[in-house]
Amino acid sequence: MADDTTPPRNWFDQGGEAYARFRPEYPAEVTQFLASVSPGRALAVDVGCGNGQLTGHLAQHFDKVLGLDPSADQITHATPHPRVEYGCAAAERLPVVDHSADLITAAQAAHWFDLPRFYEEVRRIAVPHAVVALVSYGVLRLDEGLDTRFRHFYWQEIGPYWPPERKLVDNGYADLPFPFDELAAPVLEICKAWTLEELLGYISTWSAVRNVREAGRESILQHFAADLAQLWGEPALRREVRWPINMRVGRL
Repeated sequence: MADDTTPPRNWFDQGGEAYARFRPEYPAEVTQFLASVSPGRALAVDVGCGNGQLTGHLAQHFDKVLGLDPSADQITHATPHPRVEYGCAAAERLPVVDHSADLITAAQAAHWFDLPRFYEEVRRIAVPHAVVALVSYGVLRLDEGLDTRFRHFYWQEIGPYWPPERKLVDNGYADLPFPFDELAAPVLEICKAWTLEELLGYISTWSAVRNVREAGRESILQHFAADLAQLWGEPALRREVRWPINMRVGRL
């Protein structure tokens, strides 16, 4: 007989390694495109690299990639690569030699930057005609039914707990100042086949979820997890999860 006193599973209590475990990586087409428009392949600098979702893919195309993030914990969980050097640094003060970078990227990070100071650093480290790319992925999409419940959770239930910067991601960085000669970017998306645990693990990494928990509103998360589990069926079943990719790409 089941023990009715057993507390429900806390899907959102994932620990410090959750970001590295659950954040989706970008498809190869993103870095293939960025490499194709870069003036050279000597050095790419990935700013706000986190644990390297984009950084490692850049190493497939460039002789050297420098991944920089202010969080030592993120760098600790980055996957090593022989052509990647990771380091702790802020976007506004990059430890990069003047006029050395062919490509400067910021993936799911530019909305946290002091952009005028970051752009000063971009101009300082860029080679002539270098490319700068602000990459983000938008709100995920699920199968019909699941998606309806998810969107209510995202926009209505935890919407008030998102930091203001999140709006910049939701609109694909369209409102960010971008003082460069802009290039057209291809239409791309991230597509994953995830279990229920993987999806909820990813959601657990959101800043809004942390804010909900700190506000003592854990019940919002648990009700959502219970509803989604009921709609999902067998938790090990893999369902399609898609994110639209948005890129602001410019040439100096």
